[in-house]
Amino acid sequence: MKEQNPFLKNQDVTLEITGVTGEGQGVGRCEGVAFFVPYALPGETVKAHIIKVEKRFCVAKILEILKPSAHRVSPACEAFEKCGGCALMHMDYAEQLRTKTQIVRDALERIGGFSDVPVQDTIGMDDPWRYRNKGSFPIGKVDGAISFGFYAERSHRLIPLYDCPIEDARITAIARTVTEWAYRSRVPVYDETTGKGCLRACVVRVSSTGERMAAVVTKGELPAKETLVRMLDVESLYHNRNDKNTNVLFGDRFTLLKGKPQILEEQNGLRFAVSPQSFLQVNPVQTRKLYETALHLLDPKPNETVADVYCGIGTISLAIARRAGKVVGIECVPEAIADAKKNAAANGIQNTEFLCGLAEDVLPALVQKGMRPDAIVIDPPRKGCEEPVLKAIAESGVNRVVYVSCNPATLARDAKILASFGFCIEHVQPVDMFPHTQHVETVCCLYHQKKDFISVPYEPKDASYLNQR
Repeated sequence: MKEQNPFLKNQDVTLEITGVTGEGQGVGRCEGVAFFVPYALPGETVKAHIIKVEKRFCVAKILEILKPSAHRVSPACEAFEKCGGCALMHMDYAEQLRTKTQIVRDALERIGGFSDVPVQDTIGMDDPWRYRNKGSFPIGKVDGAISFGFYAERSHRLIPLYDCPIEDARITAIARTVTEWAYRSRVPVYDETTGKGCLRACVVRVSSTGERMAAVVTKGELPAKETLVRMLDVESLYHNRNDKNTNVLFGDRFTLLKGKPQILEEQNGLRFAVSPQSFLQVNPVQTRKLYETALHLLDPKPNETVADVYCGIGTISLAIARRAGKVVGIECVPEAIADAKKNAAANGIQNTEFLCGLAEDVLPALVQKGMRPDAIVIDPPRKGCEEPVLKAIAESGVNRVVYVSCNPATLARDAKILASFGFCIEHVQPVDMFPHTQHVETVCCLYHQKKDFISVPYEPKDASYLNQR
């Protein structure tokens, strides 16, 4: 590769697309320089316009598809290429699954440094539409009309929607009712640039039992409350007040306006109470496959103790508890821990313990106090695990770890660290939780290769939470 990038911004170039990045962009090369081209597919030849030049790569947009891919299809959404949601809707579904398998394999090889990775074919859906059970919609004015929608990629420019083909139709119907209420009641929408206005967003969930929950987010008090309650036909309705000039969705104050404080979700024969802030996988059909895969690889025994790190409301914990001797769940969100305890009681499960605190504090402290789990499940957010969590796993002497990841890049990074502590990858199973997007969920099973486990001392910030029950 040349030291100086020979290409210039606003230059046009003809490219052959050979791959796809983890963000869903097409990749090609010209004169030794990598080009990233959104919405270009492998096997295509495109004429592209360079919009960004860096030392070792360029970003370009398609001007013309000179040779289309055999896997290119017409996207089923008018907002495709506008909103920042779906990056692969122009690719046929079978090829999406093959692409996601390759994305996981590439991350483990290039970032993790693994070779001959045992990555299985991605588990897909029979019907990859209308799968999302939750929608979080910012609300604003577009061309003078109050609209809900999604933001354009890497921006806060609202792309208005009437419907979304990957959302449950009941979700967008409720969002339309919220905007109709705002129009009828003359509720001023919030403007991020000025900090003025009232209505900021609405969040809608639909459970597998058919129950619906909506949360309307405002700056300041909720106007026309009675009209909103009358117009929205849901089992649970909340008002959330967020007065801060921030991009964070929810504020601290939730007020129940109508119905039940929680809705009921059923997964894998278990029942879960879901609150507005509860983390729940957005694809219930694929969640069953994901958890069945994780349980199969974990293979908990009746005499074993399992730690579930980043346990949320206990969805995986309770499934494990039906087979294991004891499960210890760790989660930093107090409301989620409270829900996990209630869910355990509601399902008649008594062999669980849920601790509230940061995983990087709680797990090292438990290990220092002598906890030696037989197996560990980790299901972190997209940023992956903090290093103290990985060190504590190594120090615990555990011989098998099941890592559930929504980000192949951080999975590969963390697996590389675990490999430095003597773990090896046994099995990798991608699951397509998010059809038509670039995202993929992965279950990775790691086993320890040796008996002389490393000891890495770590001083927790605060061990008081170890006494919480």
